[in-house]
Amino acid sequence: QVQLVESGGGLVQAGGSLRLSCTASGRTISSYGMGWFRQPPGKEREFVAAISWSGRYLQYADSGKGRFTIFRDNAKNTVYLQMNSLKPEDTAVYYCAADARTLYSDYVEIVPDEYDYWGQGTQVTVSS
Repeated sequence: QVQLVESGGGLVQAGGSLRLSCTASGRTISSYGMGWFRQPPGKEREFVAAISWSGRYLQYADSGKGRFTIFRDNAKNTVYLQMNSLKPEDTAVYYCAADARTLYSDYVEIVPDEYDYWGQGTQVTVSS
C-alpha cells in the first residue's frame, strides 16, 4: 500500500509561485507514473500534470503549460509541482496520485480513474 502526503500549498498573490511536494511512504513509487490533479471550488477534479517513472515523459494540461513544471526525485520518493505565474483561477485543492499500472512504462494517464493511490490534498489559494 502507498500513502501519499502533499505539502506546500497556501495563500499566494497572483503572479506568485508555489512548489508542491508529494512524498510517498509504505512502498517506493520510483516505478510508477505520477500525476497532479486539482479540484476547484464547486467543480470536478481535473488533470494538471503527469510524469513517467523515469521522468522522461511529461504531460501537462493546457491551463498549466509554460507555468507549471512537474518533476520527481525517486531517491526521495517524492514528486513535485512547481507553479509559477499563478492566477486566481488556479485556486483549488491539489492532489497527487500514483498509477501503479504504469510500472516502468514511459506512459502517463490523464484520467483520474486510472490512478490507484491518492493523497489527501493541499489547498492552493491565489488572490487577485
